[in-house]
Amino acid sequence: MPAFELADGTALHVVRWGEPDAEVTVLLSHGYALDHRSWRSIAEDLPLAVERPVQVIAYDHRGHGQSDPVHRADATMARLGDDLAELITGLIPAGPVILVGHDMGGLAAMALTQRHPELFTERVAGLVLLATSAGGLTTEANVAWSHAMGRLVRDLEFVLGSRIVGLVREHTSKAVSAGLRWWLFGDDADPAQVEMTVQMIRGNWPRTVALFRPALDAYAREAALSVAGGIPVTAIVGERDRLIPAEDVESLADATERGTAVVLPGLGHVLPLEGAAQVLPRIVSMVHSVQRDLGDHAG
Repeated sequence: MPAFELADGTALHVVRWGEPDAEVTVLLSHGYALDHRSWRSIAEDLPLAVERPVQVIAYDHRGHGQSDPVHRADATMARLGDDLAELITGLIPAGPVILVGHDMGGLAAMALTQRHPELFTERVAGLVLLATSAGGLTTEANVAWSHAMGRLVRDLEFVLGSRIVGLVREHTSKAVSAGLRWWLFGDDADPAQVEMTVQMIRGNWPRTVALFRPALDAYAREAALSVAGGIPVTAIVGERDRLIPAEDVESLADATERGTAVVLPGLGHVLPLEGAAQVLPRIVSMVHSVQRDLGDHAG
């Protein structure tokens, strides 16, 4: 579909599923160095899993996927929160919105609560946060993640240095794939999902990966959801997530009025892919709750 143009002229790539005229919209916000493809399974299955029509929208953050490039000054969580606000008000003109964020997409949702609290009384009716921490990455996890990304960058430098463009899509070293599989996935990772993740990260290298890394490290998230009011918040983490401790996610849920923490056994960090079957019912449950509220108010 056509891109959505933000106020500063940046065009965001947007994909829709379901019914555009549905009362409820689910807006999917992807993680760091990924893109809208990480949501494909959830986005395709959600309209079939709910009792009443729903619209599903996924987008690529600025600098990611098929959206316009990001500039250094705009590679911040505050800007991503503002982008979300523009998407909600400009792309979804009416009806309640359920916001689902993974990793950096969850932090963008937190920034939205801080910068546009009015949307949480007027439009946003629920939050689902996947692998999103209430505090910073642990030092050990941060160093390890940087090391894994560094290995991928070195691999890409080797390929790009050959100036054979076709090889960029074909070549990914087994060591890099194995390393990212260990850091980002759980016990029984699907090789196709691992490869998809590597492709998404590779597609966002080098500029986006480099520019957003400091923003992730610097963003202060303590009590970021305090302005979310009384909307339901479901915070989900994989038991095998090596970047986000389960206790951080539990603290995040505890900080909200209607928060629920869920730990999924055997799963890692990339929950939209490997945890789609477990995450989908939680989103469906929230959609049904919002739809029931709409019916009650109509009655």
